[in-house]
Amino acid sequence: MPTLGPSTIRAVTDHLPQLEQVLHVVHDVLGAEVAGVCLHGSAVLGGLRPDSDLDVFVVARRRTTDRERRNLLHGLLGISGRGARSGVAARPVELIVVAQGDVRPWRYPPRCEFLYGEWLREEFERGEVPAPAVMPDLSPLIAMVLLGDAPLFGPPPARLLDPVPHEDLRRAIVAGVPELLADLASDTRNVLLTLARVWMTLDTGTINSKDAAASWALDRLPARRRPVLVRARSLYLGGRDSLAAAADSVAPGGESWDGEMREVRAHVDLVVRAIEQLAARDGH
Repeated sequence: MPTLGPSTIRAVTDHLPQLEQVLHVVHDVLGAEVAGVCLHGSAVLGGLRPDSDLDVFVVARRRTTDRERRNLLHGLLGISGRGARSGVAARPVELIVVAQGDVRPWRYPPRCEFLYGEWLREEFERGEVPAPAVMPDLSPLIAMVLLGDAPLFGPPPARLLDPVPHEDLRRAIVAGVPELLADLASDTRNVLLTLARVWMTLDTGTINSKDAAASWALDRLPARRRPVLVRARSLYLGGRDSLAAAADSVAPGGESWDGEMREVRAHVDLVVRAIEQLAARDGH
């Protein structure tokens, strides 16, 4: 894929065939209505981690039909994660489609035409189809697409998307905190890392990888509130989970936070207070 920079090519070398499958599905369903396709997320912000998705962002020339969304879903179910038909281990795919006229000129909150993610697979396999919806979370995603500047098809994203005003970026990430907290028990690692990134973005105005944001946050946390974030960062980077391995109830390579939830909640309370103070300072 010649439009990717050398560092991104290196990050996704083993997954180029899967990305080509994704592009084939997108073009097969949307055809000439595809204005551009971009890679974003971990692949362009520091490199893929062991559990990272392949994050793909599609800009369409118009809104999608129900039939197109069904066909996109059918194609992605067969090439993403455990559903891959090739028999070869595949990365989970997260794919978002926006209609260009819904995000350019920019307006808040933006509208998402289609969202596919492996965490929704059970719903999809029961017959649910992603529907268009207003999605404030698109604001930081579009900011990351522009920052990553990694087109898979079509022109650079800056020629397809307007920049996200800093105020809307901050508003969107603050609005997403309650939903994050609702997933704390079921998705502990990701919530800890994402809260660190929200904190960093609000304080510095920059968007960075989850592990870089965790390192930033660790420098600002009291010592007693660091261990759970150190563990989350280590797991994200693929390090050995020494705490889990030491627990008789956890299989090798497993991940359980059950014995640490008091510490997790104390850490989260501190980080959320910092986020709230920054949001209040800036009028959110």
